[in-house]
Amino acid sequence: MTKYDHERALHARGIALVAGVDEAGRGPLAGPVAAGAVILDPDDPIDGIDDSKKLSAKRREELAVQIKQRSLAWAVAMVSETEIDSINIYEASRKAMTLALAKLSTHPGHVLSDAMPLPGIGIGFTAIIHGDALSDSIGAASILAKVARDEYMVRMDALHPGYGFARHKGYPTPEHLAALDRLGPCPIHRRTYEPVRAVLRRQTALDL
Repeated sequence: MTKYDHERALHARGIALVAGVDEAGRGPLAGPVAAGAVILDPDDPIDGIDDSKKLSAKRREELAVQIKQRSLAWAVAMVSETEIDSINIYEASRKAMTLALAKLSTHPGHVLSDAMPLPGIGIGFTAIIHGDALSDSIGAASILAKVARDEYMVRMDALHPGYGFARHKGYPTPEHLAALDRLGPCPIHRRTYEPVRAVLRRQTALDL
């Protein structure tokens, strides 16, 4: 089995345009969740696409350029930390994927997602467990989502110095947890995530 077999099976059924969609950023304590959507060109395969977590930052960035240049359509969407706190990370991830699909310049006939059911998008979808490693379309989407979110967090590092966002991208590393404990949450921290809630509880107790 190759990583384009799911797409080929859909092409064989007469579905010419197949989009892959995936998210990045469920685990961080700060920043948005991002989603990518990609319709690859079956006549122009891109070598090296894989689950974004398995690739180096440099390789992700190189592949992102190729994906944007050579795919039939691509889009990225983000859902803010405020909305994550409001609707939970699962629903925020689903919303980001739906928004990314809606932004595509060319509308697909079917969607492949990384394990996420997408009812209500108006077209057929297939949720594939570990899809970012099994489908090039989903893998490409995961790369665009990860690169876009990482770039966003680098910009946030300049706006909210001291936390190290440019290095850890908001994930709960020892450096980030120490900074959170020392500085308290900043505006882009997710208030419903337990390490952030714990700091907020301590601050409230000190204020009493």
